[in-house]
Amino acid sequence: MDGDGGSDCDTGGEWIWVRRLQEAEAAAVAAGWQAEESRPLKVVFASPAKYFTDAAPIGNGRLGAMVWGGVASERLQLNHDTLWTGGPGNYTNPNAPTVLSKVRSLVGKGLYAEATAVAYDLSGDQTQIYQPLGDIDLAFGQHIKYTNYKRYLDLESATVNVTYTVGEVVYSREHFSSNPHQVIATKVSANKPGAVSFTVSLATPLDHRIHVTDTNEIIMEGCCAGERPVGDDSASDDPTGIKFCAILYLQISGANGTLQVLNDNMLKLDGADSAVLLLAAATSFEGPFVKPSESTLNPKTSAFTTLNMARTMSYSQLKAYHMDDYQSLFQRVSLQLSRGSDNVLRGNSLPNSPENSCQDIAVSHCVEQISDRSWLKELNNSDKPTVDRIISFVDDEDPSLVELLFQFGRYLLISCSRPGTQISNLQGIWSNDTRPPWDAAPHPNINLQMNYWPALPCNLSECQEPLFDFIESLSINGAKTAKVNYEASGWVSHQVTDLWAKTSPDAGDPMWALWPMGGSWLATHLWEHYSFTLDTQFLEKTAYPLLEGSASFLLSWLIEGQGGQLETNPSTSPEHYFIAPDGKKACVSYSTTMDMSVIREVFSAVLLSADILGKSGTDVVQRIKKALPRLPPIKIARDITIMEWARDFQDPEVHHRHVSHLFGLYPGHTMTLEQTPDLCKAVGNSLYKRGDEGPGWSTAWKMALWAHLHNSEHAYKMILQLISLIDPKHEVEKEGGLYSNLFAAHPPFQIDANFGSRSSN
Repeated sequence: MDGDGGSDCDTGGEWIWVRRLQEAEAAAVAAGWQAEESRPLKVVFASPAKYFTDAAPIGNGRLGAMVWGGVASERLQLNHDTLWTGGPGNYTNPNAPTVLSKVRSLVGKGLYAEATAVAYDLSGDQTQIYQPLGDIDLAFGQHIKYTNYKRYLDLESATVNVTYTVGEVVYSREHFSSNPHQVIATKVSANKPGAVSFTVSLATPLDHRIHVTDTNEIIMEGCCAGERPVGDDSASDDPTGIKFCAILYLQISGANGTLQVLNDNMLKLDGADSAVLLLAAATSFEGPFVKPSESTLNPKTSAFTTLNMARTMSYSQLKAYHMDDYQSLFQRVSLQLSRGSDNVLRGNSLPNSPENSCQDIAVSHCVEQISDRSWLKELNNSDKPTVDRIISFVDDEDPSLVELLFQFGRYLLISCSRPGTQISNLQGIWSNDTRPPWDAAPHPNINLQMNYWPALPCNLSECQEPLFDFIESLSINGAKTAKVNYEASGWVSHQVTDLWAKTSPDAGDPMWALWPMGGSWLATHLWEHYSFTLDTQFLEKTAYPLLEGSASFLLSWLIEGQGGQLETNPSTSPEHYFIAPDGKKACVSYSTTMDMSVIREVFSAVLLSADILGKSGTDVVQRIKKALPRLPPIKIARDITIMEWARDFQDPEVHHRHVSHLFGLYPGHTMTLEQTPDLCKAVGNSLYKRGDEGPGWSTAWKMALWAHLHNSEHAYKMILQLISLIDPKHEVEKEGGLYSNLFAAHPPFQIDANFGSRSSN
């Protein structure tokens, strides 16, 4: 990889050559090696999309679309990152302290199943739901006979192109989502004058009204549900939530082209040489603390302001600005693998070499080069349909597909998380369902964090800014939750959240709902950002206050335990049950390994930050220094695995998808091969015990863990497992894998593995 940011980089290894890219190329020339041309980075489709996961994603951080690429009709399925149901919530439970006392008493008596039952009363409300904006629908005609169809997403330009031939006419469409001008732009053209004709309309499943103005604009206005819909009904009796407006502008070229309005809600174009469509959209969301009914924002005015700026530009100008903005991020990192990497990746050790040491050198200056030059003979597969490449990967292990998947993850992060936007949710920004899986709500018990794992090592630190803004919002709501629910200082957040920065426990089973470490884990990203950038102003103004607030909560949450140790009680290991000594199934106990690992990370970050900022004498720092030696250590179980719970409970699901108890190795820092070899051996045993199977995000996390154990063979095995095709018709039959558009599968589609697997490359 080549870029300007920094990261940890393992020392040694003949397969890693640490040089700036230019130096690496010069050395290759000096050595007489033939330079390899960069391979086109395209996700290629041989036919129109049949399912959502066959469509191609575009996005500018705020406004996204899925391009289906039909011939008789084209669909651009639209999303806006602030389109959610509901409004600011009350994330406190005044009855929680009494319940908490009961739970702690039962845990202290070893009555874990009983504590689990009582802990249901600590749960809160469900999150709100991410909503689709709607569709742009283009109708070109019925029963069109076409040939030479091709559709592809070009990662180098962040454009989706569709081409096909009807008779002697070659039709083409190009789509992109512009960050500089905040519009989705589409150009429809043909190689024959007067050949472009279609009908265009807007649609949405939400409460709305649509009308046409000025014969070339379609305006769609509507409103989300003001409350979370009950049951399976996507509608609501309270359509007083976030308001939205989308405006589609149509511009045509050609002397003989005509436009007419149909039914006051669609436009019909006939006989143009080409057409450009611009879509701008806005909502009334004014922040997580402002009720939709009290918002001062007018989405129609905002959308028109955006559109009016964009349509002063030609299509070529819009595209030039778009590409300049996008490529300033995307082109920071390059990755080239070779066939020869197979032999190296399958090895278990990386020989040390002083000349290959990357100590004191940023990993973004690392470039992978393989001594085996067999890649010179490699056939370029970039024009093959990506679905065929996924299918054949089990046989050919094409390294260029790994390159494509790596860069696709970077493309997605650029496209769904930019400064000033919302955080990447469970599906990034792409969802076509009013009831998406798990509400598309961000889950800070692994999934939200994994979305941002590649931001720093893949040199996209700006894309992490929405996360820091969101953590700030969580700290405000979380201070109320901490004070009321737990009579604690600082701020807390749990296992799931939403646009409104929900911080209270989720509704339902404490197995997932009762996990107050979500905010603390997120806070560690603040320290990671500083450690990469060495931005002292960021550390002082942004990171440290939030880290200190998280640490204050953790100090309040820790209570006196056995043998003079401090403990967390209640404590769960995310989404995982155990069998208590009395044979009963339970999830609530004390001092899980995950809890203690996260606490150590936060405490360490605060101490390091305080030392840099000259704050080592503060009360919080002194309390942390006293608390750290009293935290229970990570323990090794009888079977030489890492203990997940404070006691060596029986595990009823040894192949469980979460590997939370291994957090200390990655993304934490408390376990390393150099400092804690026995613990790392137990981590390896734990991974073998857990097994390789699991959802996409679980595969990505295991990949990273194996990489941090320097077991390249098993890390590569997880790559092989991830690159397997998921059929949308039968997706429940398999865990993990990729869809035809390279979206990662839980299944269903969940974007975290697209990001998590970047951190292991």
